[in-house]
Amino acid sequence: MNNHITIIGGGNLGTAIAEGLAEASKNYKITITRRRPELIKHLENKRVCVLNDNVAAINGAEVVILAIKPHQIDEVLEELKPHLKNQILISVVTGKTLLQLNKSLDNSMTIFRAMPNTAIAQRESMTCISASNATSEQTKFVTDLFKELGEVVVIQDELMDAATVLGSCGIAYALRYIRAAMQGGIQIGFSSEIALLITSQTVKGAASLLLNQKSHPEQEIDKVTTPQGCTIAGINQMEHEGFSSSLIKGINTSFQAIDTIKKGK
Repeated sequence: MNNHITIIGGGNLGTAIAEGLAEASKNYKITITRRRPELIKHLENKRVCVLNDNVAAINGAEVVILAIKPHQIDEVLEELKPHLKNQILISVVTGKTLLQLNKSLDNSMTIFRAMPNTAIAQRESMTCISASNATSEQTKFVTDLFKELGEVVVIQDELMDAATVLGSCGIAYALRYIRAAMQGGIQIGFSSEIALLITSQTVKGAASLLLNQKSHPEQEIDKVTTPQGCTIAGINQMEHEGFSSSLIKGINTSFQAIDTIKKGK
């Protein structure tokens, strides 16, 4: 492996991947493309080569990551197809299955789908991957690549839409909770800066409890919900107002919206 990685698409996710990889290792040679490269010129300060020519960008690259919008993928694959040879192709495009990608390319090409989230820029992503025509060595390489940027799980491609909602959209859900908790904190007396710090660190600590101790959320909730206490009073009120059911409905609505994206509506 020559560690030359090209990212096609310098939007929010593509830029986050480039930043995360640059932070993870100096051994990676990273190239990224965008139609208006001046918008991501700052990446050059992190040893990332910024181009506006997709074909030139994949020259010599061993790994090509597609980080473009779903409606762009057919056009971009048509452009790249004559120039893709033995590279590993990784798509982070929402809604495009491995089967669809294979139909657009050579059916023998090694293709991965990966669904990280924007925390990849901080090397704290949750990335789900699936593979087609990949050797165990190639799968290990891609898995190790994303492990440098957070947690990784290999899943069936049929579950990738669900992974998109839970892991990628989930960042927005978590941030919306933090924003709402901030507003509550301000109402009970804190400045916005202190409310943000307390809420953000509390969410980080809660996640750490589950990840480090491998416990269930209800186990940790039980530890802080004493009889007639203020925690259980607040949780019960939130549940009366539909806290859990609203979140579950939101997840299902996002999942259904992926079908609309697939149909190009």
